[in-house]
Amino acid sequence: MLISQFDPENLLQNHIDSILFNNLVDDGSKGDVIFVFGSQKSLIYRVPEAIKLYKQKRAPRILFSGGMQWDGQNDVEAKMMREEAIKQGIPKEDILIEPLSKYTKENVIFSSEVLESSMGLANVQRILIVTTAYHMRRCHLTMMTFLPDSISYTFCPVNDEDTRRDTWFMNEIGTARVREECKKIITYIRNNQLMDFGVELS
Repeated sequence: MLISQFDPENLLQNHIDSILFNNLVDDGSKGDVIFVFGSQKSLIYRVPEAIKLYKQKRAPRILFSGGMQWDGQNDVEAKMMREEAIKQGIPKEDILIEPLSKYTKENVIFSSEVLESSMGLANVQRILIVTTAYHMRRCHLTMMTFLPDSISYTFCPVNDEDTRRDTWFMNEIGTARVREECKKIITYIRNNQLMDFGVELS
């Protein structure tokens, strides 16, 4: 079923599960770069995953993307993620940053410019995507929409406290977040801002 065919105002639990989580698991592939989307809690959830993948030699470089500066933080997301990665032993020369983006589409578009200038987009064959599990579908569709068709993707989702696939429906925060995420994806696709995509119903 195409994502655009779902009714954003009448989403059942299995609809949400299908849109946000189906077939978005790590296939174990190696890639050219680990792409980390910023967030308020990226240092807690996303940076450790990126460091683990790098140390497993899954990709030779990490790209941290995000220009938001959250309350209590002394710099923008990308720079803080880089700082933490360096503390954890990642060589500075293997880290790329995109420190200007404010939302997912900008993450991808601005980061494409970083990849082009540092590696050449034509040399990027596979990207390992690191973000929270419920955000992964939108990240993937955004990349498929705005990056070259020649690039393949491996999904490396992380879980926060409220939006895990097996728990989001058990708490109000998780339920609100995943429902809003589904509505965004459906709306963007219907407005031709993202490419449509078929998912199997859970």
